[in-house]
Amino acid sequence: MPSGEWILPPGDAAARHLVALRGRVVVWRRSHRVTTASAPGPYAARSGVRGYGHRVTRADLDKQPSDVQRMFDAVARRYDVTNDVLSLGQDRRWRREVLAAVDPQPGERVLDLAAGTGTSSQPFADAGAEVVPCDFSLGMLRVGKQNRPHLPFTAGDGTRLPFADDVFDAVTISFGLRNVVDTEACLRELLRVTRPGGRVVVCEFSHPTWAPFRTVYVEYLMRALPPVARAISSSPDAYVYLAESIRAWPDQAGLATLLDDAGWQRPEWRNLSGGIVALHRAKA
Repeated sequence: MPSGEWILPPGDAAARHLVALRGRVVVWRRSHRVTTASAPGPYAARSGVRGYGHRVTRADLDKQPSDVQRMFDAVARRYDVTNDVLSLGQDRRWRREVLAAVDPQPGERVLDLAAGTGTSSQPFADAGAEVVPCDFSLGMLRVGKQNRPHLPFTAGDGTRLPFADDVFDAVTISFGLRNVVDTEACLRELLRVTRPGGRVVVCEFSHPTWAPFRTVYVEYLMRALPPVARAISSSPDAYVYLAESIRAWPDQAGLATLLDDAGWQRPEWRNLSGGIVALHRAKA
């Protein structure tokens, strides 16, 4: 199947990973006026939380969301540059593909979840949409607000979004769904805040479709990526986690099944870069 075609799912799979929120959140109410409110992190005062010295290097299911949050805070300042280098510039093409799949129209409201520093959000604003970049990493949001003060950066938990029902015409998440503690809960929350007839686009690392290339790709992830990350990133352990979380993630059909289970209609996917990345889209 050519990588440029949208594919309907035949299969199934399941997966669960992580996301968290602390501090102040911006709440988008039904009147569409933005207000601020103080909210405790959903994992605050949880026993057994590991200290700040703990190094997250395994993409297992028992890691603490606070660890993941700190990990993204640590890489925030060099995050965009590091991603550009490690993807060999492909991340720019993937963002263009997301923009085309969402197809934002002037005046539409778009939620960009796991927006990080807002690099993925800016194209929606440029297209005339009212985009809300949302992320659980306050470090990412601070860097984003410094670089793009015109965007309404919002702190939020992907499993408990701080927005009213049926607010957005389109919702999207790029390279963040793997980091959510409950993938299906996040997809259900995205559906809740999307108006009937709206759309979702998920851009995520996936499984290369050609077996020989898949072997080479896994070797790159586990052997080449960590030393490269050590040379250019302030927090190379984050990229060891990245490599391992990609290996543990469901394939294209598996993610389509998760979308369907969450209540999205007619999920389908399109492979990019030979299946290194897959775009999934569906209707509310």
